[in-house]
Amino acid sequence: MFGTHSQPEFIKRGGRGLAGLCLATCLALCAAACKSDYPASAGPGKGGDGEATAGGARQVKVAKVSEMPVGASVQVTGTLAAQDQATVSVKVPGRLRALSVDLGSVVRKGQIITQVDPQDYQLRVQQAEAALAQARARLGLSPDGGDEKVNLEQTGTVRQARAQMDEARKNRERAVTLAEQGIVARTEFEAADAAYKVTVGKYQDAVEEVRNRQGLLAQRRTELALARQQLADTNILAPFDAVVQERKASVGEYLAAGAPVVVIVRVNPLRFRAEVPERDAAAVRAGQQVRVTVEGSPKTYAGRIVRLSPTITEQSRVLIVEAEVGNDGTLRPGSFARADITTSDTSMAVTIPTNALINFAGIEKVIVVQNGKALEKSVTTGRRTDEWTEVLSGVNVGDAVVLSPGNLQSGMAVQVVE
Repeated sequence: MFGTHSQPEFIKRGGRGLAGLCLATCLALCAAACKSDYPASAGPGKGGDGEATAGGARQVKVAKVSEMPVGASVQVTGTLAAQDQATVSVKVPGRLRALSVDLGSVVRKGQIITQVDPQDYQLRVQQAEAALAQARARLGLSPDGGDEKVNLEQTGTVRQARAQMDEARKNRERAVTLAEQGIVARTEFEAADAAYKVTVGKYQDAVEEVRNRQGLLAQRRTELALARQQLADTNILAPFDAVVQERKASVGEYLAAGAPVVVIVRVNPLRFRAEVPERDAAAVRAGQQVRVTVEGSPKTYAGRIVRLSPTITEQSRVLIVEAEVGNDGTLRPGSFARADITTSDTSMAVTIPTNALINFAGIEKVIVVQNGKALEKSVTTGRRTDEWTEVLSGVNVGDAVVLSPGNLQSGMAVQVVE
């Protein structure tokens, strides 16, 4: 009996001992965990009660929400447009020889944009120079000289006519004397008188001929100037500082006079064209300052009102105004823009430094310091410059907002430094 039942009883007693040993081990481990130096409820930099310690606080700089005079303003929306736009065309017909610009090219006033083949116009200049030299020679002037003063009496044609007239006058005078003395017949006097009158007419013709040659000389001079101008017009110049918006021709094309080559736009300054509601129109005047913002850019651009429509639009009851806005190269004509027109410099507004504002997914927030911790607050903003932003709601005057908060989050411990 003993040999049959002793082994199961031993195993049973051994199993109860092993279970007891495991239970004792677990209890010992739990006790060790409870006596550890790292509290289970506290993270790095925090005490057991959750208060921030000096070693884990983030150092930040703050500024007070303040009230300052920023002036009353009218908020409007509008469109930015180029100050000037021009389609540059060829003045003389011909084959396009060169085109030095393309889309987006920056051009300066007087810069050669394109050139028409000048060979035909060079030949026309030479032809006009030859015709001018011929006209000068017919007046007794040097063909290549610059003096065009002509003494009628010194020209060969007039001198010849005057000599013939003087001789005929003397013959007439002799015929008169002889006729009075009865030496010659009356018919000889009449013949001498007729011959004199003919020479007087020839003299007048000679003077008119010289004057006609003077007119022809002026015509040839004008033709030469026109030929030279056409030669100069083979170079198409930029009329003002601009940027190429569109290219409309290519090298090798034969273009008629007036054919477009490129479209250029002046982008500095830009025109901001907006519609002011009738209720605010009385407060808007030329010379008032304008602050313009565009989508996708936090920067504010300064401008001023330069033109106002003389009438209110009957259909929409708005006043059309135009402002000039300085462009540093980041603004583009055609962009949608918002603007604040400053109508008074005396009104007050609650403001914060612009670099304290956080914009995430279209939501604007600031981080204030309360009881040594960061606290996010959503705000509604109004006017804005590079230095300050108007706050319409969300914070109060005197609140301390964190400057350049970066990735600071609500609930983090902070330490304010000067």
